[in-house]
Amino acid sequence: MYGVKRKTGEGHTGAHLERQLSLFSAFILVVANMIGTGIYTTSGFIIKELGDPGAMLLCWLSGGVFALCGALCYGELGAMFPHSGGEYVFLREGFGKGMAFLSGWISLIVGFSAPIAASSVAFATYFVKAFPLSIGKSAVIPILGSSIFTLSPITLLAVTIIVLFSLVHYYGLFFGSRVQNGLTIFKIYFIALFIIAGFWFGKGAVNNFPTQVDWGALFSDKFAVSLIFISFAYSGWNAAVYLGGEIKNPSRNIPLALLGGTFLVICLYLLLNAVFIYALPPAQMSGIMEVGDAAASALFGNTISRYLAVAIAVGILSAVSAMIVTGPRVYYAMAKDGVFFRQFGMVNSTHKTPAHSLFLQAAVASIMVLTSAFDTLLIYIGFTLSLFAMMTVVGLVVLRVKHPSIKREYKTFGYPITPMIFILGNLWIIYYSIRNRFIVSLYGLGTIGLGYLVYRYFRKEKEGADALALDVDAVSAE
Repeated sequence: MYGVKRKTGEGHTGAHLERQLSLFSAFILVVANMIGTGIYTTSGFIIKELGDPGAMLLCWLSGGVFALCGALCYGELGAMFPHSGGEYVFLREGFGKGMAFLSGWISLIVGFSAPIAASSVAFATYFVKAFPLSIGKSAVIPILGSSIFTLSPITLLAVTIIVLFSLVHYYGLFFGSRVQNGLTIFKIYFIALFIIAGFWFGKGAVNNFPTQVDWGALFSDKFAVSLIFISFAYSGWNAAVYLGGEIKNPSRNIPLALLGGTFLVICLYLLLNAVFIYALPPAQMSGIMEVGDAAASALFGNTISRYLAVAIAVGILSAVSAMIVTGPRVYYAMAKDGVFFRQFGMVNSTHKTPAHSLFLQAAVASIMVLTSAFDTLLIYIGFTLSLFAMMTVVGLVVLRVKHPSIKREYKTFGYPITPMIFILGNLWIIYYSIRNRFIVSLYGLGTIGLGYLVYRYFRKEKEGADALALDVDAVSAE
């Protein structure tokens, strides 16, 4: 399959995706996708598990190393197969359409739609916190006797955000990338300002930092469980590969965007956690969900809380926007291959965007907001994202062995150590996810099994269509 020359981004309408994204915009896309709410809400639980600030920093560093190894490996794949679709494309080339479809199936449900729903609700929550409004009560709409839909100012604002940014990215990649860049640059400046001001003017204490690191924590169960949560905070390091068919000079720019974006986020995360430790003793940080808010109050006083909520809300918009633009490229690629509904492989002839796929994702994410299904999905089947990311890097190794002659303009730095670290790290996360939540993990495996049945349906439909086309050709020839 690797030898098949594909037309970049051509859709069923004749319109096609165009290479409009620069290196800077691809780099910004990675940063935007990675930095969401996780950095502001995870460390309190990590310090509760590990009990030691040094071990917590070590855990964030380990998560960053895994993400960096993944970025280095995906860079080779992205440069080798510069098409829209990301992991779907890489798994198709390494293992065939079946494995690729399952990855796309998981992406539609939990890879993009559920995180978009979760982040939109988080934005609405921070927005209402920053601008307290006189809001009415929530309304629950029952269906067949069960309370299915919840309408509230939070859910309605979250759905509005999803629809608004879907329209932005429907309008065009150039326009959408400018909006994306502006939001993300604000986010980076805010975090940098928070770090500098925290250390320079904040009322913290250097005594909060440990005098030595407990390296033994690295091999404990609690460290592994903490790493699962941190891996969620680092997710998004592969964002640029999903738009591989729309990035200029992809063999150069995709690896640089992945590597540069991931490295910057690792630095920002480590420095932010250092500020949190400087602001709060471990006992005050332990178990706190809004650790960013608590650290800001300790450093600058309680009046800063409202401004922090505004800044975090704007930062979350950047992450929502990045996920909304990347996810549809997966469904688009699946439809082009005939393993998904044909309509989602169409490109809008005016705006050059996969419009149907964009609005499919908006609809799924909105339903998840209104039914509050996103949280459950992320808990139950979130580990499947690690599974397919790991298989993608396994596919990189398979392609190196089976097809060494494929042209590779960028090769993974540190190969084969780099992919081995990534594969083993994800195996570690998957093992502990299943061991700690064995019953709920079965939902994840069940979702993959359901995806296989859906794949068989589309395969049968495509085989029937191909057979019919051959019959028509034969009759025409006669």
